[in-house]
Amino acid sequence: MTPGRPFLLIAFALSLLVGGMTATVAVAQAPQAQEEPAEEQPAAEGGWDFEEEEEEAPTWADDFKAQSIDLAAVAGFSVLAFVSFFRKSVRLKYVTLVAAVLYLGFYKSQLISIVNVFGLMGGNLPIFRYNMAWYLLAVVTVVSTVLWGRVYCGRICAFGAFTQLVDAIVPARWQVKIPRAIERRASWIKYGILASVIAYFLITSDPLIYPYVEPFWMFGLHLRTPILLTMLGALLLTTVFVRNAYCRFLCPLGAFLGIVSNLTVFRIKRWSECSTCRICEKTCEWGAIRGPKIVMTECVRCDDCERLYADTKKCPHHLILIRKADILARRAAQAIPTPISSER
Repeated sequence: MTPGRPFLLIAFALSLLVGGMTATVAVAQAPQAQEEPAEEQPAAEGGWDFEEEEEEAPTWADDFKAQSIDLAAVAGFSVLAFVSFFRKSVRLKYVTLVAAVLYLGFYKSQLISIVNVFGLMGGNLPIFRYNMAWYLLAVVTVVSTVLWGRVYCGRICAFGAFTQLVDAIVPARWQVKIPRAIERRASWIKYGILASVIAYFLITSDPLIYPYVEPFWMFGLHLRTPILLTMLGALLLTTVFVRNAYCRFLCPLGAFLGIVSNLTVFRIKRWSECSTCRICEKTCEWGAIRGPKIVMTECVRCDDCERLYADTKKCPHHLILIRKADILARRAAQAIPTPISSER
């Protein structure tokens, strides 16, 4: 598969999805049989004969038109995210992270949330007709998770993007390196939080537990109570010193997508040398590489290890191949007999 083909497939899929929404609107807008006009009633004697004006209800076409800019913006942002993903470009990745924070975060405050998991369980998802852009984002999230893993967490989620930008700005000497053994155990905390909030919702049917387990509300102008602000401040302070602390250890939505990522189709390839090499494991900031194994439930497809795989100057796989090629070339050169010149 050529490098540009996955991008074309994503762009084609998004165009089909938006086109499908357009077709749905067109079908819903089909002309209905006109009712026969009611007979005119004679005006009361001495009264005024005014025709009653009825307000026309907005049609599907009206709603689609009103949301067309949001649909185009989400589609455009998704294309940017996946172009950066397939090209493995660090520069495009940070452009995507900034766009996620500014557009999905502060401008739209539109993120996939544990509340949507509650809605999925209770049949109370947003109404499609009035939330087409959200459904487009949700489809992109689910499909990309099944195909490649937690791409949403690594590129699209506004809070995850925010913490990654913080990591890029904060000096490395400030950050605390958590021992691998503790890191592996701490990664299970988010699954405990996910199970707890789901149990709470099933018992109480109350989704309002979400601001206490998700800091996504920081992008909006609501829920700013003293308790929540204190919790948010403590979390952001922790993020300065512990890299991606919330995403790695506390996010219930990340845990949910981690479970879904067990279905991932296109996984990161591994070389035979990965069983002994530890370069990628030491480089991974998410604790997703454990020896020769990549733990898909923790991997957010950040590209760090994949760029190392392609680096012919760092990856032992390429270095060994290059060395073997050099040795074979030398042996081949030595095996060629030197022609003996005949004396005249």
